Amino acid sequence: MKIKTGYVLREVGNQCVVVPVGETAVTFNGIITLNKTGKYLWELLQEDVTVDDLVNGMLSKYDVTKEVATKDILEFLEVLRKHQILVE
Repeated sequence: MKIKTGYVLREVGNQCVVVPVGETAVTFNGIITLNKTGKYLWELLQEDVTVDDLVNGMLSKYDVTKEVATKDILEFLEVLRKHQILVE
């Protein structure tokens, strides 16, 4: 899975936001604010990755258990799916 084209990550002040661009801006009105972990996952999702890839990335970068990382990643992916931002 990976992020669909038509979305860019921008840093505005001290916040990271996902903004629709081009034709996507017509169908998706709004922005998504990401924390540092969300930004890291977004960056990983620029390439085609699996949930296991995301979990392993989180485990190597953050002091978190596999269970917590998996739960948080699945929740993050559900938000992206809800907004139809993922290509699976």
